[in-house]
Amino acid sequence: MAPIAQAVTVSLNDLKNGTVSLEALEEAFGPGSLGILVVKDVPAEFAELRHRLLSYSSYLGNLPKSELDRLENEKAKYLTGWSLGKETLKNGQVDNLKGSYYANCAFYVDPSLSCAKPTEEFNPDNFPEYLSPNMWPEESTLPGFKPTFEDLCRLIIDVAVLVARACDRFAEKQIAGYPAGYLEGVVKTSTTTKARLLHYFPEDATATDANKEDSKEEGDEDDWCATHIDHGCLTGLTSAMFVDEAATPPVVNPSANGSLPPLGELPTSPDPKAGLYIKSRTGQTVQVKIPRDCIAFQTGEALERITGGKFKAVPHFVRGARAEMSAGRIARNTLAVFTQPNLGDEVDMEQHITFGEFARGIVAKNTVS
Repeated sequence: MAPIAQAVTVSLNDLKNGTVSLEALEEAFGPGSLGILVVKDVPAEFAELRHRLLSYSSYLGNLPKSELDRLENEKAKYLTGWSLGKETLKNGQVDNLKGSYYANCAFYVDPSLSCAKPTEEFNPDNFPEYLSPNMWPEESTLPGFKPTFEDLCRLIIDVAVLVARACDRFAEKQIAGYPAGYLEGVVKTSTTTKARLLHYFPEDATATDANKEDSKEEGDEDDWCATHIDHGCLTGLTSAMFVDEAATPPVVNPSANGSLPPLGELPTSPDPKAGLYIKSRTGQTVQVKIPRDCIAFQTGEALERITGGKFKAVPHFVRGARAEMSAGRIARNTLAVFTQPNLGDEVDMEQHITFGEFARGIVAKNTVS
């Protein structure tokens, strides 16, 4: 089994006060790092919001197919709304084990916005992946889902702004010509930030041979979810919530009013191999555990480009709970918030490549044609 690595951890208060050392930032994000920073002492409301939204992930994933079909947006390559079985993984496999719900976080900048702002170059017709409005479930279908989703995303982006400010301090000292406050401005003002609520379905006894082989191979563990890097700047991550969906069925009560009750959360994963894995700069695969009361931030490819390689994007993958370890009953739910530049912002200052141009070259690779 891959070793467990300890991520660099800092206090939210230190981020607010600007007292996180440059050495700590380089240890977290630099060329020899794991590319992940854990923030502790986050606002008290985080724990409740996390529990509620990750419970909604199970409620959402177990809605009738007819309801989920209404939340699909094929034109946007499923980068808004719900999808299942629309991504390709290693060796061309189709991912049928992970349900995904994307929402644009333009509401962080302007509550009236439901997607990124168009530019002269990018509009809803030629770039629907980023310019399609959110597709929220009806309130009668998932009462309380939208406000819970938005509240948790706002909190995570608030913390991401402070992480970005710390990264700027580092970059301004290390990179000639780096614009002061650049990354903080990107995170704070971008209308392209997206959030992805993930539901890893319980893996049953009919799992594919590839998945079964994956549980045996120590040297190559990413068949379940292919190793990749995020293409944004900073990805905010909650710890995963493991739910026994047989013991606490995620069934929406038609009489529910206001919000749905949080589901029972297992104290730990029933499968020690389930979770987040990072491929270190030395090529070693390590597992990273995020405490339940913390928020983690990973670096993406746009940040690597913006900082001229001073901060490296982190290759990572995720494993769900195997059927033989969980009796085929355990789901894994989590949230990722991808802070990204606006479509017209440059991410490569030498080649003058905008984030829109950069993102367009990536999104087509990740969906089933």
